[in-house]
Amino acid sequence: MRAVVIEEHGGREKLKLTQLPDPAPGAGEVMVRVRACGLNHLDLLAREGRVPVPRMPHILGCEVAGHVAALGEDLVDDRLYAGQPVAVLTRLSCGHCEYCRSQQDNLCLESRAVGLGTHGGYAEYVRVPARNVLPLPDGVSCEDAAASVMSMLTAWHMLFTRARLQAGETLLVIAAGSGIGSAAVQIGRLVGARVIATASSAEKLERARALGADETVNTTRADLVPEVRRLTAKRGVDVVFEHVGAATFQGSVDCLARNGRLVTCGAHTGRQVSLDLWKLFTKQLQLIGSYLGTRGELAELLQVMAIGRLRPTIDRRFPLAEAAEAHRVLEERQQFGKLLLVVD
Repeated sequence: MRAVVIEEHGGREKLKLTQLPDPAPGAGEVMVRVRACGLNHLDLLAREGRVPVPRMPHILGCEVAGHVAALGEDLVDDRLYAGQPVAVLTRLSCGHCEYCRSQQDNLCLESRAVGLGTHGGYAEYVRVPARNVLPLPDGVSCEDAAASVMSMLTAWHMLFTRARLQAGETLLVIAAGSGIGSAAVQIGRLVGARVIATASSAEKLERARALGADETVNTTRADLVPEVRRLTAKRGVDVVFEHVGAATFQGSVDCLARNGRLVTCGAHTGRQVSLDLWKLFTKQLQLIGSYLGTRGELAELLQVMAIGRLRPTIDRRFPLAEAAEAHRVLEERQQFGKLLLVVD
């Protein structure tokens, strides 16, 4: 099979298109013919060596969708058959720990991540446990699934399950031009919240408005906190959707209204932040961590996508041979929404 691999950590030049043996499914496994793979900042971190991978050469790619190519000989599963379109869960859960048994498989004690702990989707085929794939409903393409299996799912888990966003509340979406940020704007609109979106260019803010943002803040031209206070008549927002890290965290906290909730899933700009505890308890703020989403939530999300209520924003598609160029676009934040590798 064709695959893009890294043989050592470093810059974009370390991505190499090569030929590798096709993977064969073992017991309880499925081989998926990859049709699309979403790009994620984790790909950049793994390529650079800031996130560990088990061995070299390694195939990146956390967000995978395609068609079932082969089933393990022991596998009897009426849901899956050759040619079945499927989405691959990013976290490969064990199925038997306390969290998996309580349907919180995103917290699995023994999980690994596709593209990090195992080979990923920058290839024509990927091998994964059958329990970690979901058939796609009619109306959901492999491209839309690959653009949603991590970014849209994480935003869904953050806003519905963790922050419990309600109709009529005000939601602040940080970095709305990213894949996860653009998903959050759409989910906020779906809930019936008032959405304030931030981005670093007028073009991105215009696209955020097209997705449903009610107000926008250009963070290169205005200070976030005073602008949000102006837009909310000094009240602040009910929920902040945070995924950037140290660079935006303090401002995000300062934008919260009393009883406000900040939900976060990322730390790309730094993991260490300071916190004013007096402000935390006198305003009764909630700081909420969130991690990916569950198999059940992905099934629910795919059904919502199938009836046209949500659809991921796909900025550009690249063939495998242009993986390095796709990394450049992602590194330079030139996209609005998701970037995909499309495998012919």
